[in-house]
Amino acid sequence: MKKLTFLILSITIGCFAQKNTTGNLVALDDTFYNYIDKNAKVEVLAEGFIWSEGPVWVKEGEFLLFSDAPQNTIFKWKEREGLSEFLKPSGYTGILPYSREPGSNGLIINNDGELVACEHGDRRISRMPLSQGGKITVADTWQGKRFHSPNDIVQASNGTYYFTDPPYGLPEGENSETREIEAFGVYKIDTDGKVDMVVGNLNRPNGVALSPDEKNLYVNQSDPNAPYIMAYNVQEDGSLDEGRIFFDASELQKEGLKGSLDGLKVAQDGTIFSTGPSGVLVITPEGKLLGRIETGQRTANCTWGEDGSVLYMTAHNYLMRIQTKTKGSGF
Repeated sequence: MKKLTFLILSITIGCFAQKNTTGNLVALDDTFYNYIDKNAKVEVLAEGFIWSEGPVWVKEGEFLLFSDAPQNTIFKWKEREGLSEFLKPSGYTGILPYSREPGSNGLIINNDGELVACEHGDRRISRMPLSQGGKITVADTWQGKRFHSPNDIVQASNGTYYFTDPPYGLPEGENSETREIEAFGVYKIDTDGKVDMVVGNLNRPNGVALSPDEKNLYVNQSDPNAPYIMAYNVQEDGSLDEGRIFFDASELQKEGLKGSLDGLKVAQDGTIFSTGPSGVLVITPEGKLLGRIETGQRTANCTWGEDGSVLYMTAHNYLMRIQTKTKGSGF
């Protein structure tokens, strides 16, 4: 593992210095160019990862953190400094081998400025003060049963968390003998620590995000047989309604575009930037696909960084970014 890390460090310096670019922009509607300039380029910032995931921008410090679940590592990337190892182990503190993806996945900075991680191997949501270190468990069970492998998470302004729990990080996945919960759920964690399953009928819930007004919760399904972005109305008590299909990526799959719906983020005007077939899909709040930021890789997740107008993308072996003409919700 150490040799791989050193390889990544050396490659990162070269990639950034040369400002390597990749990918392509595909506009299906001219409105796409209100969000991405026609001449914008996808920059490759670092490469050599096994599966890069869960990026988050740390405003205080101006750097990016992201997961590599197979390496059980959180990496840090900062302009002028490049790549470094931030935290290892990131999601599995066991002694024996666990699964192909034991580390952390989705990351956020919570309302208190702490790093919150979805941990596969330790099967929990944790939080960690960046200035002090030392993880604290936010939640690891529902009705006394351990989660599968928390995948992605978002926090509302009132402190409520929503996160997804598919089986990807379990040994043998959904057939794992250690699986304790029948459903692959979406959960809510209240500020008092109470955990509720708010969605229990999805096969592969994955990325999760809130609309800017926090009235809608979006959940990506990475199920190839039901590749939907689901939208749920958030009730006054934080529970969700029955939901609806907000966007169907089936046609993109039929075109042979590679990749699944995975992570997603929302712009200040409610436009959704979702990873999916070919890279990142740009979708209006009404569910219309405007175009694609093609990365050339299966793309796992994305996040807003810097002043909120730069979109960072974790795509298989790579860390990438592109300058946009919008800003992310929360900036």
